[in-house]
Amino acid sequence: MGALESLGFALGTAFASGLNLYATVATLGLLHRFEVVQLPPELAVLAHPVVLGVAIFLYAVEFFADKIPYVDNLWDVIHTFIRPPAAALLAWTALAPSSLAPGVPESWRLVAALLAGSVALTSHGAKASARAGVNASPEPVSNWVLSLAEDGVAIGLAALAITYPVTTLVIVLVLTALCIYLIVKLFGLLRRALGRLMQRRAASV
Repeated sequence: MGALESLGFALGTAFASGLNLYATVATLGLLHRFEVVQLPPELAVLAHPVVLGVAIFLYAVEFFADKIPYVDNLWDVIHTFIRPPAAALLAWTALAPSSLAPGVPESWRLVAALLAGSVALTSHGAKASARAGVNASPEPVSNWVLSLAEDGVAIGLAALAITYPVTTLVIVLVLTALCIYLIVKLFGLLRRALGRLMQRRAASV
């Protein structure tokens, strides 16, 4: 991969990891194991049966936990400390030098890892914020629809990142901008809701 392709792969898998880390790892590992795509040499370990087994098992756990209101919020809080660092680690490892490729300078690897962690944190933040808003609704259907959509985007983006990394880079830039907009809007709504609640309490005293 060239520099632009490597960046597209790193940020694509990072955005996907922010939505569902285990689905991303399992998708990459399965595609490599069945020789649909060729991962960077340093990431070939994702196709190891143990790594695949753990990723698929944790994805199955997340699949159900992610569809239970408020359990999904707790799951997201815990994964705030897992998804972004894992995305940064994937980017750092993918850009490592190997016998098949020279890799990139250490400074660029660090920049790519920081960008990947930031992108993953952004997609994770948008996911968690949207779930908090959806869980305020009394009906469970929207929670399931949103969860399935997130899984689909994570799997699709992970597959796209390794096959069409430059296209993925453009998509990720657009999605990241949309996520930032969503986070800002949701926090604005939350602030106004809390303000109205405080005014009601003050008026009732």
